[in-house]
Amino acid sequence: MKKGLVAFLASLMVLTVPMGLSGSSLGSGQTVYAEAPGESGSAFDKRITQRFDTDLVMDHIYYLTEEIGPRVAGTEEEKETAAYIQDQLEEYGYDVSTQEFDIANRLSGTLISGEDEFAIRISPGSASTGEEGVLGEIVYSGLGLEGDFPAEVDGNIALIQRGEIPFWDKVNRAQEAGAAGVIIFDNAEALVPPTPSLGANQADVPVVGITKADGERLLEENMTAVITISEVTDQVSQNVIAVKEPKGKKSDDAEIVYATAHYDSVPYSPGASDNASGTGVVLELARIMAPYPTEKEIRFVFVGAEEIGLVGSRYYVSQLSEGEIARSAANFNLDMVGTNWEPATSLYVNVVDGAPNQVWQSASGAAERLGNDSLILFERGASDHVAFYEAGIDAANFIRREPGTAALEPWYHTPFDTIDKISESRLQEGGQLIGAAIYDFARKEHPGKGKSENRRATVSGAYLLNEDQTAPEAR
Repeated sequence: MKKGLVAFLASLMVLTVPMGLSGSSLGSGQTVYAEAPGESGSAFDKRITQRFDTDLVMDHIYYLTEEIGPRVAGTEEEKETAAYIQDQLEEYGYDVSTQEFDIANRLSGTLISGEDEFAIRISPGSASTGEEGVLGEIVYSGLGLEGDFPAEVDGNIALIQRGEIPFWDKVNRAQEAGAAGVIIFDNAEALVPPTPSLGANQADVPVVGITKADGERLLEENMTAVITISEVTDQVSQNVIAVKEPKGKKSDDAEIVYATAHYDSVPYSPGASDNASGTGVVLELARIMAPYPTEKEIRFVFVGAEEIGLVGSRYYVSQLSEGEIARSAANFNLDMVGTNWEPATSLYVNVVDGAPNQVWQSASGAAERLGNDSLILFERGASDHVAFYEAGIDAANFIRREPGTAALEPWYHTPFDTIDKISESRLQEGGQLIGAAIYDFARKEHPGKGKSENRRATVSGAYLLNEDQTAPEAR
């Protein structure tokens, strides 16, 4: 990507967004705010807050984003991250286990013009290419309407703008005109390309989406390009688990508390906020809590393949025995807890059904003790807490959002999710609060509260698996 294009895209991230708190419902979720009178925290809280080392968290984030980079499910980079997490946990004195599981086949590819590689999203209905790819001139074909395809598109690559008609109609007409490949560029400014959905249709040629800026650049410079797409098969991902045993109890008698984070990222993204931040904080909490006795068992679970549909967390929960499920008290899931995007002043506690379950109660209690007024209870799926909720376990996801809109940072799932977008003060605030909540919950018996009244039997529902997920786009 040329420097000018990077600068242009970076300028799109300078947004003016209205601030302020509101108690109204947001999206599908009801909102509840935690109130914090500003107490200093208990001696037990201080075991966490005074030992929490943000520098160590930043070291983890640096290694994941700068030394490894994008950590796509099933890749060597994801495996390297799992090995790093295991090494860290073993240094803290834990016995560590891993779970390996299969992941679905996927399409992987590149769009290269000259010396530049462009960020793409591959259509789920795209054809694959050979190793050499499809080479052709870029031929502008308007919106892909009848009459928009010049004769020169035959044997070359059709560049089509998004809008007016479904993606499939554009692709089908391009094929009929003899195009060897199709590039669809967005019709609105965005940091990430669109994913051209072809419905149930399968194209005979490679089909990719690119941003509006990249499409206009290809159009202006009359480039040639190579599209290469291949199916990646027989891949696996892995979960990494460290267990803190309860004091003076057989492990099969104690309740279980789960502290979880996913460590994979989407393609092209270093994933500093999403989710090296959550991974780094959970690693730091594992370090801090290692020497302290607790009544409950704590499992620190780092899951792979979250970004392709919560695969790792669902696999992990599916492998729990009936006895383990019965002993499972709560899941504290950390996902995107350190963004420096100024409007994201609130730490949302996302619960799938929006109920103030034990995780919310523990977190809001810690917030009150620590004088923190940043918490908002919200109805939302879209992270690994969903897997635990589906098994009837009280679960919540902690994530930074803008109060009043529940918006995420504009560089979410983009190449701009880099370490310079991380706030050390927010890492510390969130890590101390969530750590105090977990430790307080785990160190006490909490008689009669192993299952909250809001806890439910195994369920499934129409909730998001990913923040990118929306109703299927036809155009």
